[in-house]
Amino acid sequence: MFAIVETGGKQFRVEEGRSLRVAKLDAQAGSEITLDKILLVGTGADVKIGQPFVDGAAVTCEVVEHGRDKKIIIFKKKRRKDYRRTQGHRQDFTTLKVKSIQA
Repeated sequence: MFAIVETGGKQFRVEEGRSLRVAKLDAQAGSEITLDKILLVGTGADVKIGQPFVDGAAVTCEVVEHGRDKKIIIFKKKRRKDYRRTQGHRQDFTTLKVKSIQA
């Protein structure tokens, strides 16, 4: 069984037992969280599509850890104008492990 969930403004395909990285969620490591914005639930040929969300569907996940991604460098330059700007960014994330999918 798989599902398409929306969290943090992005959509993810999840399956039971798999882990995924999402934008930082406000939950303690080791706790359970329920994602209720389910766009699609499917098992093989049997697929339910939401309008926009599937009614009664939920995905239960365990919060594994919180962390920060690698640093990315933002560099801006305008030639012949002596303009250069450098900025760095590290995105916060939460790792979730999918425990169950309820359709």
